[in-house]
Amino acid sequence: MTVTAVIGSQWGDEGKGKAVDFLAEQMDYVARFNGGNNAGHTVINEYGTFKIHLVPSGIFAQNTIGLIGGGVVIDPQVLLEEIDMLNKAGISVDGRLWVSPRSHLIMPYHKVLDGLYEEAKGAGATGTTRRGIGPVFADKVSYNGIRWTDFTGDMFEQRLKVQLQLKNKIIVALDGEALNYDDVRDTYRGYYAQVKPYIKELFSLVQDGLQAGKNFLLEQAMGTFLDTDWGTYPFVTASTTIPSAASAGLGIPPRHITNVIGVTKAYTTRVGAGPLPTEIYDYESEVYKKFGEVAATTGRIRRVGWLDLEIVRTAVQLSGVTELCLTKLDVLSGLSELKVCTGYKLNGNAVRYADVDAYDLGRVETVYETIPGWSEDISKARAFSDLPANAQSYVHMIEAAAGVPVKWIGVGPEREATIRR
Repeated sequence: MTVTAVIGSQWGDEGKGKAVDFLAEQMDYVARFNGGNNAGHTVINEYGTFKIHLVPSGIFAQNTIGLIGGGVVIDPQVLLEEIDMLNKAGISVDGRLWVSPRSHLIMPYHKVLDGLYEEAKGAGATGTTRRGIGPVFADKVSYNGIRWTDFTGDMFEQRLKVQLQLKNKIIVALDGEALNYDDVRDTYRGYYAQVKPYIKELFSLVQDGLQAGKNFLLEQAMGTFLDTDWGTYPFVTASTTIPSAASAGLGIPPRHITNVIGVTKAYTTRVGAGPLPTEIYDYESEVYKKFGEVAATTGRIRRVGWLDLEIVRTAVQLSGVTELCLTKLDVLSGLSELKVCTGYKLNGNAVRYADVDAYDLGRVETVYETIPGWSEDISKARAFSDLPANAQSYVHMIEAAAGVPVKWIGVGPEREATIRR
């Protein structure tokens, strides 16, 4: 039995979807345990190109069962759209996708409030995806949440009336338009009728699987440094993103997690506000144009920077990472020189990530090492020995800094464009 957690070692968008997709073939269960549809994983395989936000990315492995744990907050419309997309692509999820009845629902007022709060903050906005994630987690911990379990009787109607009375007052006070009770009730009753066949208590299923020696793959949403506690607060997400969240969000005891794979992009990107120490501001430079990306969830242009080894090293130590999956190494091809951040200084003194808050992190001086790049196209490489010497040196440098081996190297977006070491 193995329980493998796949986490992002940066600020998300590291390529976890691809990693989960090619690892899932060896798994009995693939599971999401945190976050919501504010996270988007892109998967490219023989079935096509898919942008997935709630269903585990490993669902394409036909013998694998997908689980959405109670730690995930769910926008029912998004979930149903993904199920429909997968079914149309020939990926049947009936009988192999289960949703925890403990999961909380993103309601229309959560999305409305998310946008109104951001607008009210003005220059102090935190750059949320406006998907309602923060407000639904706030409701969860303040006893105001609505879960799938509430639909089995008349509890949903009772809780919805109370919540709309509260939320509409705030919405109107922030110059928004009040929501109609009947419309929300009817819409969500309709959602429940469609999602009900997929709802199942996961505790016994998970525990029985562990006892039977089944293999689990735990899929993190977002990245390490968007974690509520260990990330660049307040520029973070609303949930815990490190592997320990699988215990609360899925019911996996910590002692059963045998491997933690840290997915690491060969450079650094970030969406939204918050510090990015290695950020590249020369928007006309060759490097910026090569690194430029569009976020799968929001469509926003990602901010880009050089690889930050202090961030990767901290993620490895924080989450107990046992091996790395390095992605997008092919993007670096054609650059004559590469810069890598090896540490920080603040007011002339060496500091680590954990020594500073988000605001001081935005002020640190980055210590760089410049190393030679390579000109060769590496997208067809399938063995480590196929890589140019300088590309191999880049990988070795990451291993030395992180203290764990790089077991997989992505040299293209497709599943097969992966070097397994």
